[in-house]
Amino acid sequence: MTIAYESGVNLFDTAEVYSGGKLALGLLALGNLLPQPATLTLLSGLKGSLQRMQLEYVDVVFANRTDNNTPMEEIVRAMTHVINQGMSMYWGTSRWSAMEIMEAYSVARQFNLIPPVCEQAEYHFFQRDKVETQLPELYHKIGVGVVSWSPLACGIITGKYENGIPECSRASMKPYQWLRDKIMSEDGRKQQAKLKELAHIAEKLGCTLPQLAIAWCLRNEGVSSVLLGSSNPTQLTENLGAIQVIPKMTAGIASEVDHILGNRPHSKRDYHH
Repeated sequence: MTIAYESGVNLFDTAEVYSGGKLALGLLALGNLLPQPATLTLLSGLKGSLQRMQLEYVDVVFANRTDNNTPMEEIVRAMTHVINQGMSMYWGTSRWSAMEIMEAYSVARQFNLIPPVCEQAEYHFFQRDKVETQLPELYHKIGVGVVSWSPLACGIITGKYENGIPECSRASMKPYQWLRDKIMSEDGRKQQAKLKELAHIAEKLGCTLPQLAIAWCLRNEGVSSVLLGSSNPTQLTENLGAIQVIPKMTAGIASEVDHILGNRPHSKRDYHH
C-alpha cells in the first residue's frame, strides 16, 4: 500500500467479502464495496468498515449487485442517507445493468435524491461489450463513469499461462477450478495465441503485456479508474508503469489491438479517444 500511495494511487477498494482484508488498488478515489444495499445492512456494514479502516468517511461506497428484494427507491434513499450523514461523499454501483443504473438515476431525480456517479464493471481485452456498448450512453447522458476491474482477466493476460498452469499460480488453486478450465479450453488456447501477437505490440511500445492491457483500458474515455490486484511489490510497480504507456496508445495502436482481438463490439459511435 505504501508503494501504491507513493506512486500516486488514491483509490483503495475493499469489501466485507474480501478474504483476509486484501485490497484491490485503483487510480481515482477511496471506495468501499458492500453487498446487498438494504438500508440496515448498508448502514451497519459501512459503520463497521469505517471503524476497521479508522476513517470518518469514504469517498465512494458501492452497491454490489442489485437486491431484488429491495425496491430501487429504498436503495437510492439509503445511499443518499449515508452521504447526508457524512459517511461517504458519493455512491456507485457494481455489476448493475445499464437499465438498473438508469432506474436509480430516474428515482433520484424524481424524489430529489442523490444518483450514482460510477459503475464497477469487468473490462479487459476479452470482455468488452458492457463497457463499450452499454455504459457509454450513460457516460454521455448522465455522467456515470466506469471503475473497471480485472484488467488482466484474473492473470490470463499476463502471459503466464502460455505453456499451461504454473504451480502456485491462481489457476492451480482448488477454488479456481473454473479459471483452470477456462484457460485449458479451446477458447482459452485461442486467447493465448492472441496474447502472443499482442506481446509484439507491447515490445514495440517498450512495455510489458500487462502494462499494455492496463493502458488499453485507461484510454477509454468512459473509464475513470482501473482496479488492480497485485500479489507482490514488483508486480504492483510493473502494473503502475502502465500510466507511462497511455500516451503511446494511438489510434493506430488501438486499431492493431482490435485487429488481433477480433472482438470489437458493434456500436453507433466510437467512444475511444
